[in-house]
Amino acid sequence: MTIQVRRPGLLSTLQDLGRYGYQKYGVMAGGAMDGFAHRAANRLVGNDDAEATLEMTVTGPVLYFEEPALISLCGSDLSPRIDGIPIPSWRPIYVRAGGTLQFGSAREGCRCYLAVSGGFNVPPRMNSCSTYLRAGLGGFEGRALQADDRLLLKPATSLGKRMMRRLSEQSPEAPFSAPAWRVSYEMVPDYKANPEIRVMPGGQYHWLEEAGRKAFFESEFKVLPQSDRMGYRLSGTPLYMAKPQELLSEPVAFGTVQVPPDGHPIVLMADRQTTGGYPKVAQVMTADLPLLAQASIGSRIRFRLVDLKEAQAALLRTEWNLDLLQLSIQMFFQ
Repeated sequence: MTIQVRRPGLLSTLQDLGRYGYQKYGVMAGGAMDGFAHRAANRLVGNDDAEATLEMTVTGPVLYFEEPALISLCGSDLSPRIDGIPIPSWRPIYVRAGGTLQFGSAREGCRCYLAVSGGFNVPPRMNSCSTYLRAGLGGFEGRALQADDRLLLKPATSLGKRMMRRLSEQSPEAPFSAPAWRVSYEMVPDYKANPEIRVMPGGQYHWLEEAGRKAFFESEFKVLPQSDRMGYRLSGTPLYMAKPQELLSEPVAFGTVQVPPDGHPIVLMADRQTTGGYPKVAQVMTADLPLLAQASIGSRIRFRLVDLKEAQAALLRTEWNLDLLQLSIQMFFQ
């Protein structure tokens, strides 16, 4: 089973949950920027969360399906169409052989995830199929998709096969078919253009001068064009330390907010380095990382301080929603 890439889009790469266990050797974790959309897309087609999905940024590719497939699209709404007919997101979709999937402009967010039942058949590198562009590692030949690439697919999962049989009987003349239901709006992150991001204090939060701590939570910060999968560079009221202090490089994480000497924060994202030497003033709570990942260039972000208890409660709600989604699909397609 193969998908032909007719047009690659702006940046389309295969990503999974990330490459863990090698950060002590300087190999960053990487993985999907919007982990919720990646996992929901996989569960909608009967996959494990660890299967790679296609992460499409701002402008999606044009893909031709040589064989029938069960797919799902989650995350940003990039105006997807099959053979010119708009298709819904956040639900399983049966695509008939010969269908062409293409995308228009982004209506919300900037990253959409395409999952295929069974997954993409690419060899794992260091226990992951995530693409690390700077090292040319993983994914499809270590790079973003190009025109005329051919993506091999694994056989559909047993649940995926049941879903395909059911959906293939609907609208046999149409190029695709999908159920009437979708993932509940209450479960999906609110991908606002200008999101509020909840953070906890970082190790060097108290190094900030008082005016800086106040500005961090009362000002807006704009996402600059220099932002990428490694980090979001923000502009706004400069944040300065109360006094100059030196800091040895320390481990950093997805969502660590660093402040370099110029006072403009950097939020480390999926392709972050393994250590950093700038003061860490905050840590984005895990449940809000998808909101940040979907913030596009020019978005304006506000930060809100929360404690560990609120961050853990939000993460538990996210995990509960994903488990409820998986259980509902299994019951519907028994």
